Amino acid sequence: MTEVFQKYMGSGLMLIWFALALIYLFFQEKRKPLRILFLYTPIIIFLLFFNPLFYRLFQATVGTEIYFRICWLMPITIVIAYTIVHICDSILNAKKQSISSASPVFTSVKKIFFTVTAVLILFISGTPVYTNPLYTPAENAYHVPQFVVDICDAIEIEGREVMAAFPDEFLLYVRQYSPTVCMPYGREAYTGSYNRLNHLVMSDEINVDLLSSLSKAALCHYVILAEGKTFLGDMNDYGYELFDTLHGYEIYKDTTMNFDTH
Repeated sequence: MTEVFQKYMGSGLMLIWFALALIYLFFQEKRKPLRILFLYTPIIIFLLFFNPLFYRLFQATVGTEIYFRICWLMPITIVIAYTIVHICDSILNAKKQSISSASPVFTSVKKIFFTVTAVLILFISGTPVYTNPLYTPAENAYHVPQFVVDICDAIEIEGREVMAAFPDEFLLYVRQYSPTVCMPYGREAYTGSYNRLNHLVMSDEINVDLLSSLSKAALCHYVILAEGKTFLGDMNDYGYELFDTLHGYEIYKDTTMNFDTH
C-alpha cells in the first residue's frame, strides 16, 4: 500500500497542497454538503486505502493489480481548486467591506492575479505527462499503436466476432480499437497472471502441438506471433496457414475454425 501511494504521489507537492486545502476547509467551510463532498469523502477514501482489512478484502475479491485506482477516487484537483476559489472569494469580500470605494477594475485585477498565481503553483507542483516512460506520441486518431490498427483490420470479418491470441504488447490496445476482435486473455496476463496460451505466444520456442491444443480450446481463429520464433513442429500440419505478415508479426489463420458470417 505504501509503495503504491508513493508512486501515486509523484513529487509530493500536489499532496501537500491537498493536505493544506483539507486543513483550510476544516476550519473555514461551514456548509455541510460541501464539507461532506470536499472534506469527509477524501478523508474516508484515504483511510480505506491504508486500512489492512479493506486491503485484504479488496485482494480477495478483485486482486491487487488495480488497487492503485482507489487513489483516483480522491478529488485532489477539485478540492484544491475549490479551496483556491474559496480563499480568493474570502479575500475579495474582506476588501470590499474595508474599502467600499474599490473600483471594479481593481477587483478584476486582483481576481486575475490570484488565478494566475494559483495556476502557476499547481503547474510547478507536477511533472509533464509527456515525461512518463509509458507515453508515446499518437500515431493515429485512435491513439493506439499503428501495428495494432493494421493487424486488427487485417483479421476483422464484417458481421461477426473473431478470436485471436496476441502477444503482450497488443493486450492494452485491441479492446480499445476493435469491438469485434476478441482475445482469450486480457490485461490480467499483461499484469502477471499466468495463462498458458499467453506464455506460449510470448516464448522464443513455439511448441506447435501445444499451441494448437491451447488455441483451439480457446476457439482462436488467429494466432499472432512475432517474427523470428523457433517452431517445434510444422504449423501447416495442425491446420494453420500463414495469413499475412505485418509490422514484424506473422498472422496464422486456423483453417479448421468457422469463419461464416451467419
